[in-house]
Amino acid sequence: MLRLTPFRHYVEPVVICAQLGSSFYDTGLQMVVKERCANASINHTATEEEQQNAISNFYMTYTILSNVLPFVPAYFLARYGDKGYRMVPLAVPLMGYLISRTLLLLVIMLELQIEVMFAGAMVYGLCGGFSSYWAGVMALVSVSSSEGHRSLHLSRIELMYGLAGFVGSIASGHLFQLYVLERKQGAVLVGLSVLLYLLCFLYVVFVFKTNPDRNSSSSLDQQDEIGILNHRYRDIINIALLFASAILYDIAVGGGMEILMSFVMKEPLNWNAIYVGYGNAAGFIIFFTSFIGVWVFSKCASDTTLIIIGMLSFAAGIYFMAFVTATYMFYLARALTLFALIPMPIIRSLLSKQVQGSSYGKILTMLQLSFVLASLAYSPIFTKIYQATLEWFPGFTFLFSSLITVLAIIPISIVGCRTAKQEGYERIQGN
Repeated sequence: MLRLTPFRHYVEPVVICAQLGSSFYDTGLQMVVKERCANASINHTATEEEQQNAISNFYMTYTILSNVLPFVPAYFLARYGDKGYRMVPLAVPLMGYLISRTLLLLVIMLELQIEVMFAGAMVYGLCGGFSSYWAGVMALVSVSSSEGHRSLHLSRIELMYGLAGFVGSIASGHLFQLYVLERKQGAVLVGLSVLLYLLCFLYVVFVFKTNPDRNSSSSLDQQDEIGILNHRYRDIINIALLFASAILYDIAVGGGMEILMSFVMKEPLNWNAIYVGYGNAAGFIIFFTSFIGVWVFSKCASDTTLIIIGMLSFAAGIYFMAFVTATYMFYLARALTLFALIPMPIIRSLLSKQVQGSSYGKILTMLQLSFVLASLAYSPIFTKIYQATLEWFPGFTFLFSSLITVLAIIPISIVGCRTAKQEGYERIQGN
């Protein structure tokens, strides 16, 4: 029992197990939505455009519900977490995940309407959603790591997240096709997802114990407070620029990836469950290559340079995705985005360095909630652009995504210039 005690302080088992469950759920939902939208027009032969419109409209509504409802709950969960109850911002969202995944299982087993999943999105959102869960994970890692190693530690958590997603995505397509429970396709896959989230919830509630905050001592808090007072204006500008860059990049990535789920379902790709799983797995490989990029480039490049490298990688890959007409071309486009996951953990690391340790949860949750507000605009905009250009150029939204990524580079470049001047000034003062 004593040998297992240190294991209780690791958040990695939660990240890995939850992401496996999420990968199973994503593939299951994607295939069920495709099936139900194809069968919705049973009285007449639905055109491909009608099916695409139905799928994209479903994801637009589902995404908005999932993103807007966590706004208030996530903020209060973050405040509660910053008071020392770091498990709360993890446990409550995991309960929401568990309920929403269970609803998809009921949709499959009882052949309910796919619109039932909107209720799942509402429950998931009111429990804090991904905004609370992921900000809680990042806050836990931030308070237990030094500033010098924080970027690498946050990237390591992203790596664990990505590797679990890769394994789950590879397996999900095959698991979806299993007929075990009353020959309901997808029941085994989603049932495993429910089980994994149940294990995560039980681990957080009954096993997981948080370490004391590294930055919780009064002396460190006083030093942080003095630093913020001395450099208040500079820090506010940096925070605003970091938020602007992160929001623009989230719009580009979120909008592009949301449309990609519909794009691969239509001709000429027309993927089945196995190809969907492989395609999702290709996306998770980027977590590994991005971690390697951080590990290698951090030895010779600044944090802001790393962010720019990641953004340029995504801009190139999503631009190429606009012209994909075959499955092999999809993987070539994905290969160009090999560093696309570098920016977000580095931005979170930079933000955490601008505030006191007792505010990590709030600042990181505010970042996630800013993504929520952005999604309210980009989800319907990208969906409507995709539907309007479906006939003459289905990949037009990916070009739009690439352009927004280039715009996101501007604020982070300004942060890089300001940081370089600041460090130069401090070295002169020190000398």
